[in-house]
Amino acid sequence: MEMKGFTYGYDGKKGDFRTEGGIKSQELLYETGVNWVCLAIVNNQETAHSFEIEFDYGKSCTDRDITAAVERAHSHGVKVCLKPMVNCKDGVWRAYINFADSDFNGQDIYWDKWFKSYSDYMLYYAELAQETGCEMLCIGCEMCGTERKEAHWRKLIADIRAIYDGKLIYNTNHGHEEDVKWFDAVDYVGTSAYFPVAEKGGATSEMMQEKWKLIRDELYEVHKKWNKKIVFIEIGCRSANGCATMPWDFSHKELPHDEEEQAAFYDSCLSVFAGEEWFGGAFWWDWSTYIYDTKEEAMADNGFNIHLKKAENILKDWYSRV
Repeated sequence: MEMKGFTYGYDGKKGDFRTEGGIKSQELLYETGVNWVCLAIVNNQETAHSFEIEFDYGKSCTDRDITAAVERAHSHGVKVCLKPMVNCKDGVWRAYINFADSDFNGQDIYWDKWFKSYSDYMLYYAELAQETGCEMLCIGCEMCGTERKEAHWRKLIADIRAIYDGKLIYNTNHGHEEDVKWFDAVDYVGTSAYFPVAEKGGATSEMMQEKWKLIRDELYEVHKKWNKKIVFIEIGCRSANGCATMPWDFSHKELPHDEEEQAAFYDSCLSVFAGEEWFGGAFWWDWSTYIYDTKEEAMADNGFNIHLKKAENILKDWYSRV
């Protein structure tokens, strides 16, 4: 498996990557056996129908922060995928960023305006990725409402390749892999693999594997179509009972703690996919910028973190063998 990855930094703010706590969290992440880290950088637009992506000078991670995190990863022999992301300040999921198509004069005035801002944003980080030696750049995350704008995406990709010579990946959402008509223009087919693999809480690894096998067969067809490796550029499951039925979930705080189900999700996925030559790897979601210190804190954490939970040992074992 080429990419034994994890995502870090999504909740990071200005300066966090360079603090004592941020550095400690990164060091603990590298003890899991990862050979890749996906460094998630987040900026915002006001709503799903806004045209401008903003940089918050008081909160957004700086170039210095990103450079420090990349250098730390490289010092451990870990490769970096830089992943600039866009969120909507009003809380609407980025997949709903969307505009009307061409007007009666055949002009894409709304899309042209948004893609100008998005391209400026992505090209800025493409240049930084080149300067810092990031081995891969994720050019978009779950931008499902934009994916039909093939010409705009192809132009952006061409502009990125003019200044960045690393690998490119695009991150669609699970179930949308067939919607992207321009995967030929990037190097990997990326997806957020939050596939529901259980019908109720408490499912075992063996039960989940049966679901993953069906998903594997579908994704193999996507691989054959494009002749590119499939990468789970996002994948994860909270340590809460029932979350394997909805691995994307972060809102049901009332669900009871369940390390077994989270561990079964990790084990079942890797049991089915790790041996497939066409499977590029996984970047698990996610490792907090500041990680907790004790088992008691881990038991109180029902989020995606795996530190000091059973899934951490599962992942270490898999990453030591593949």
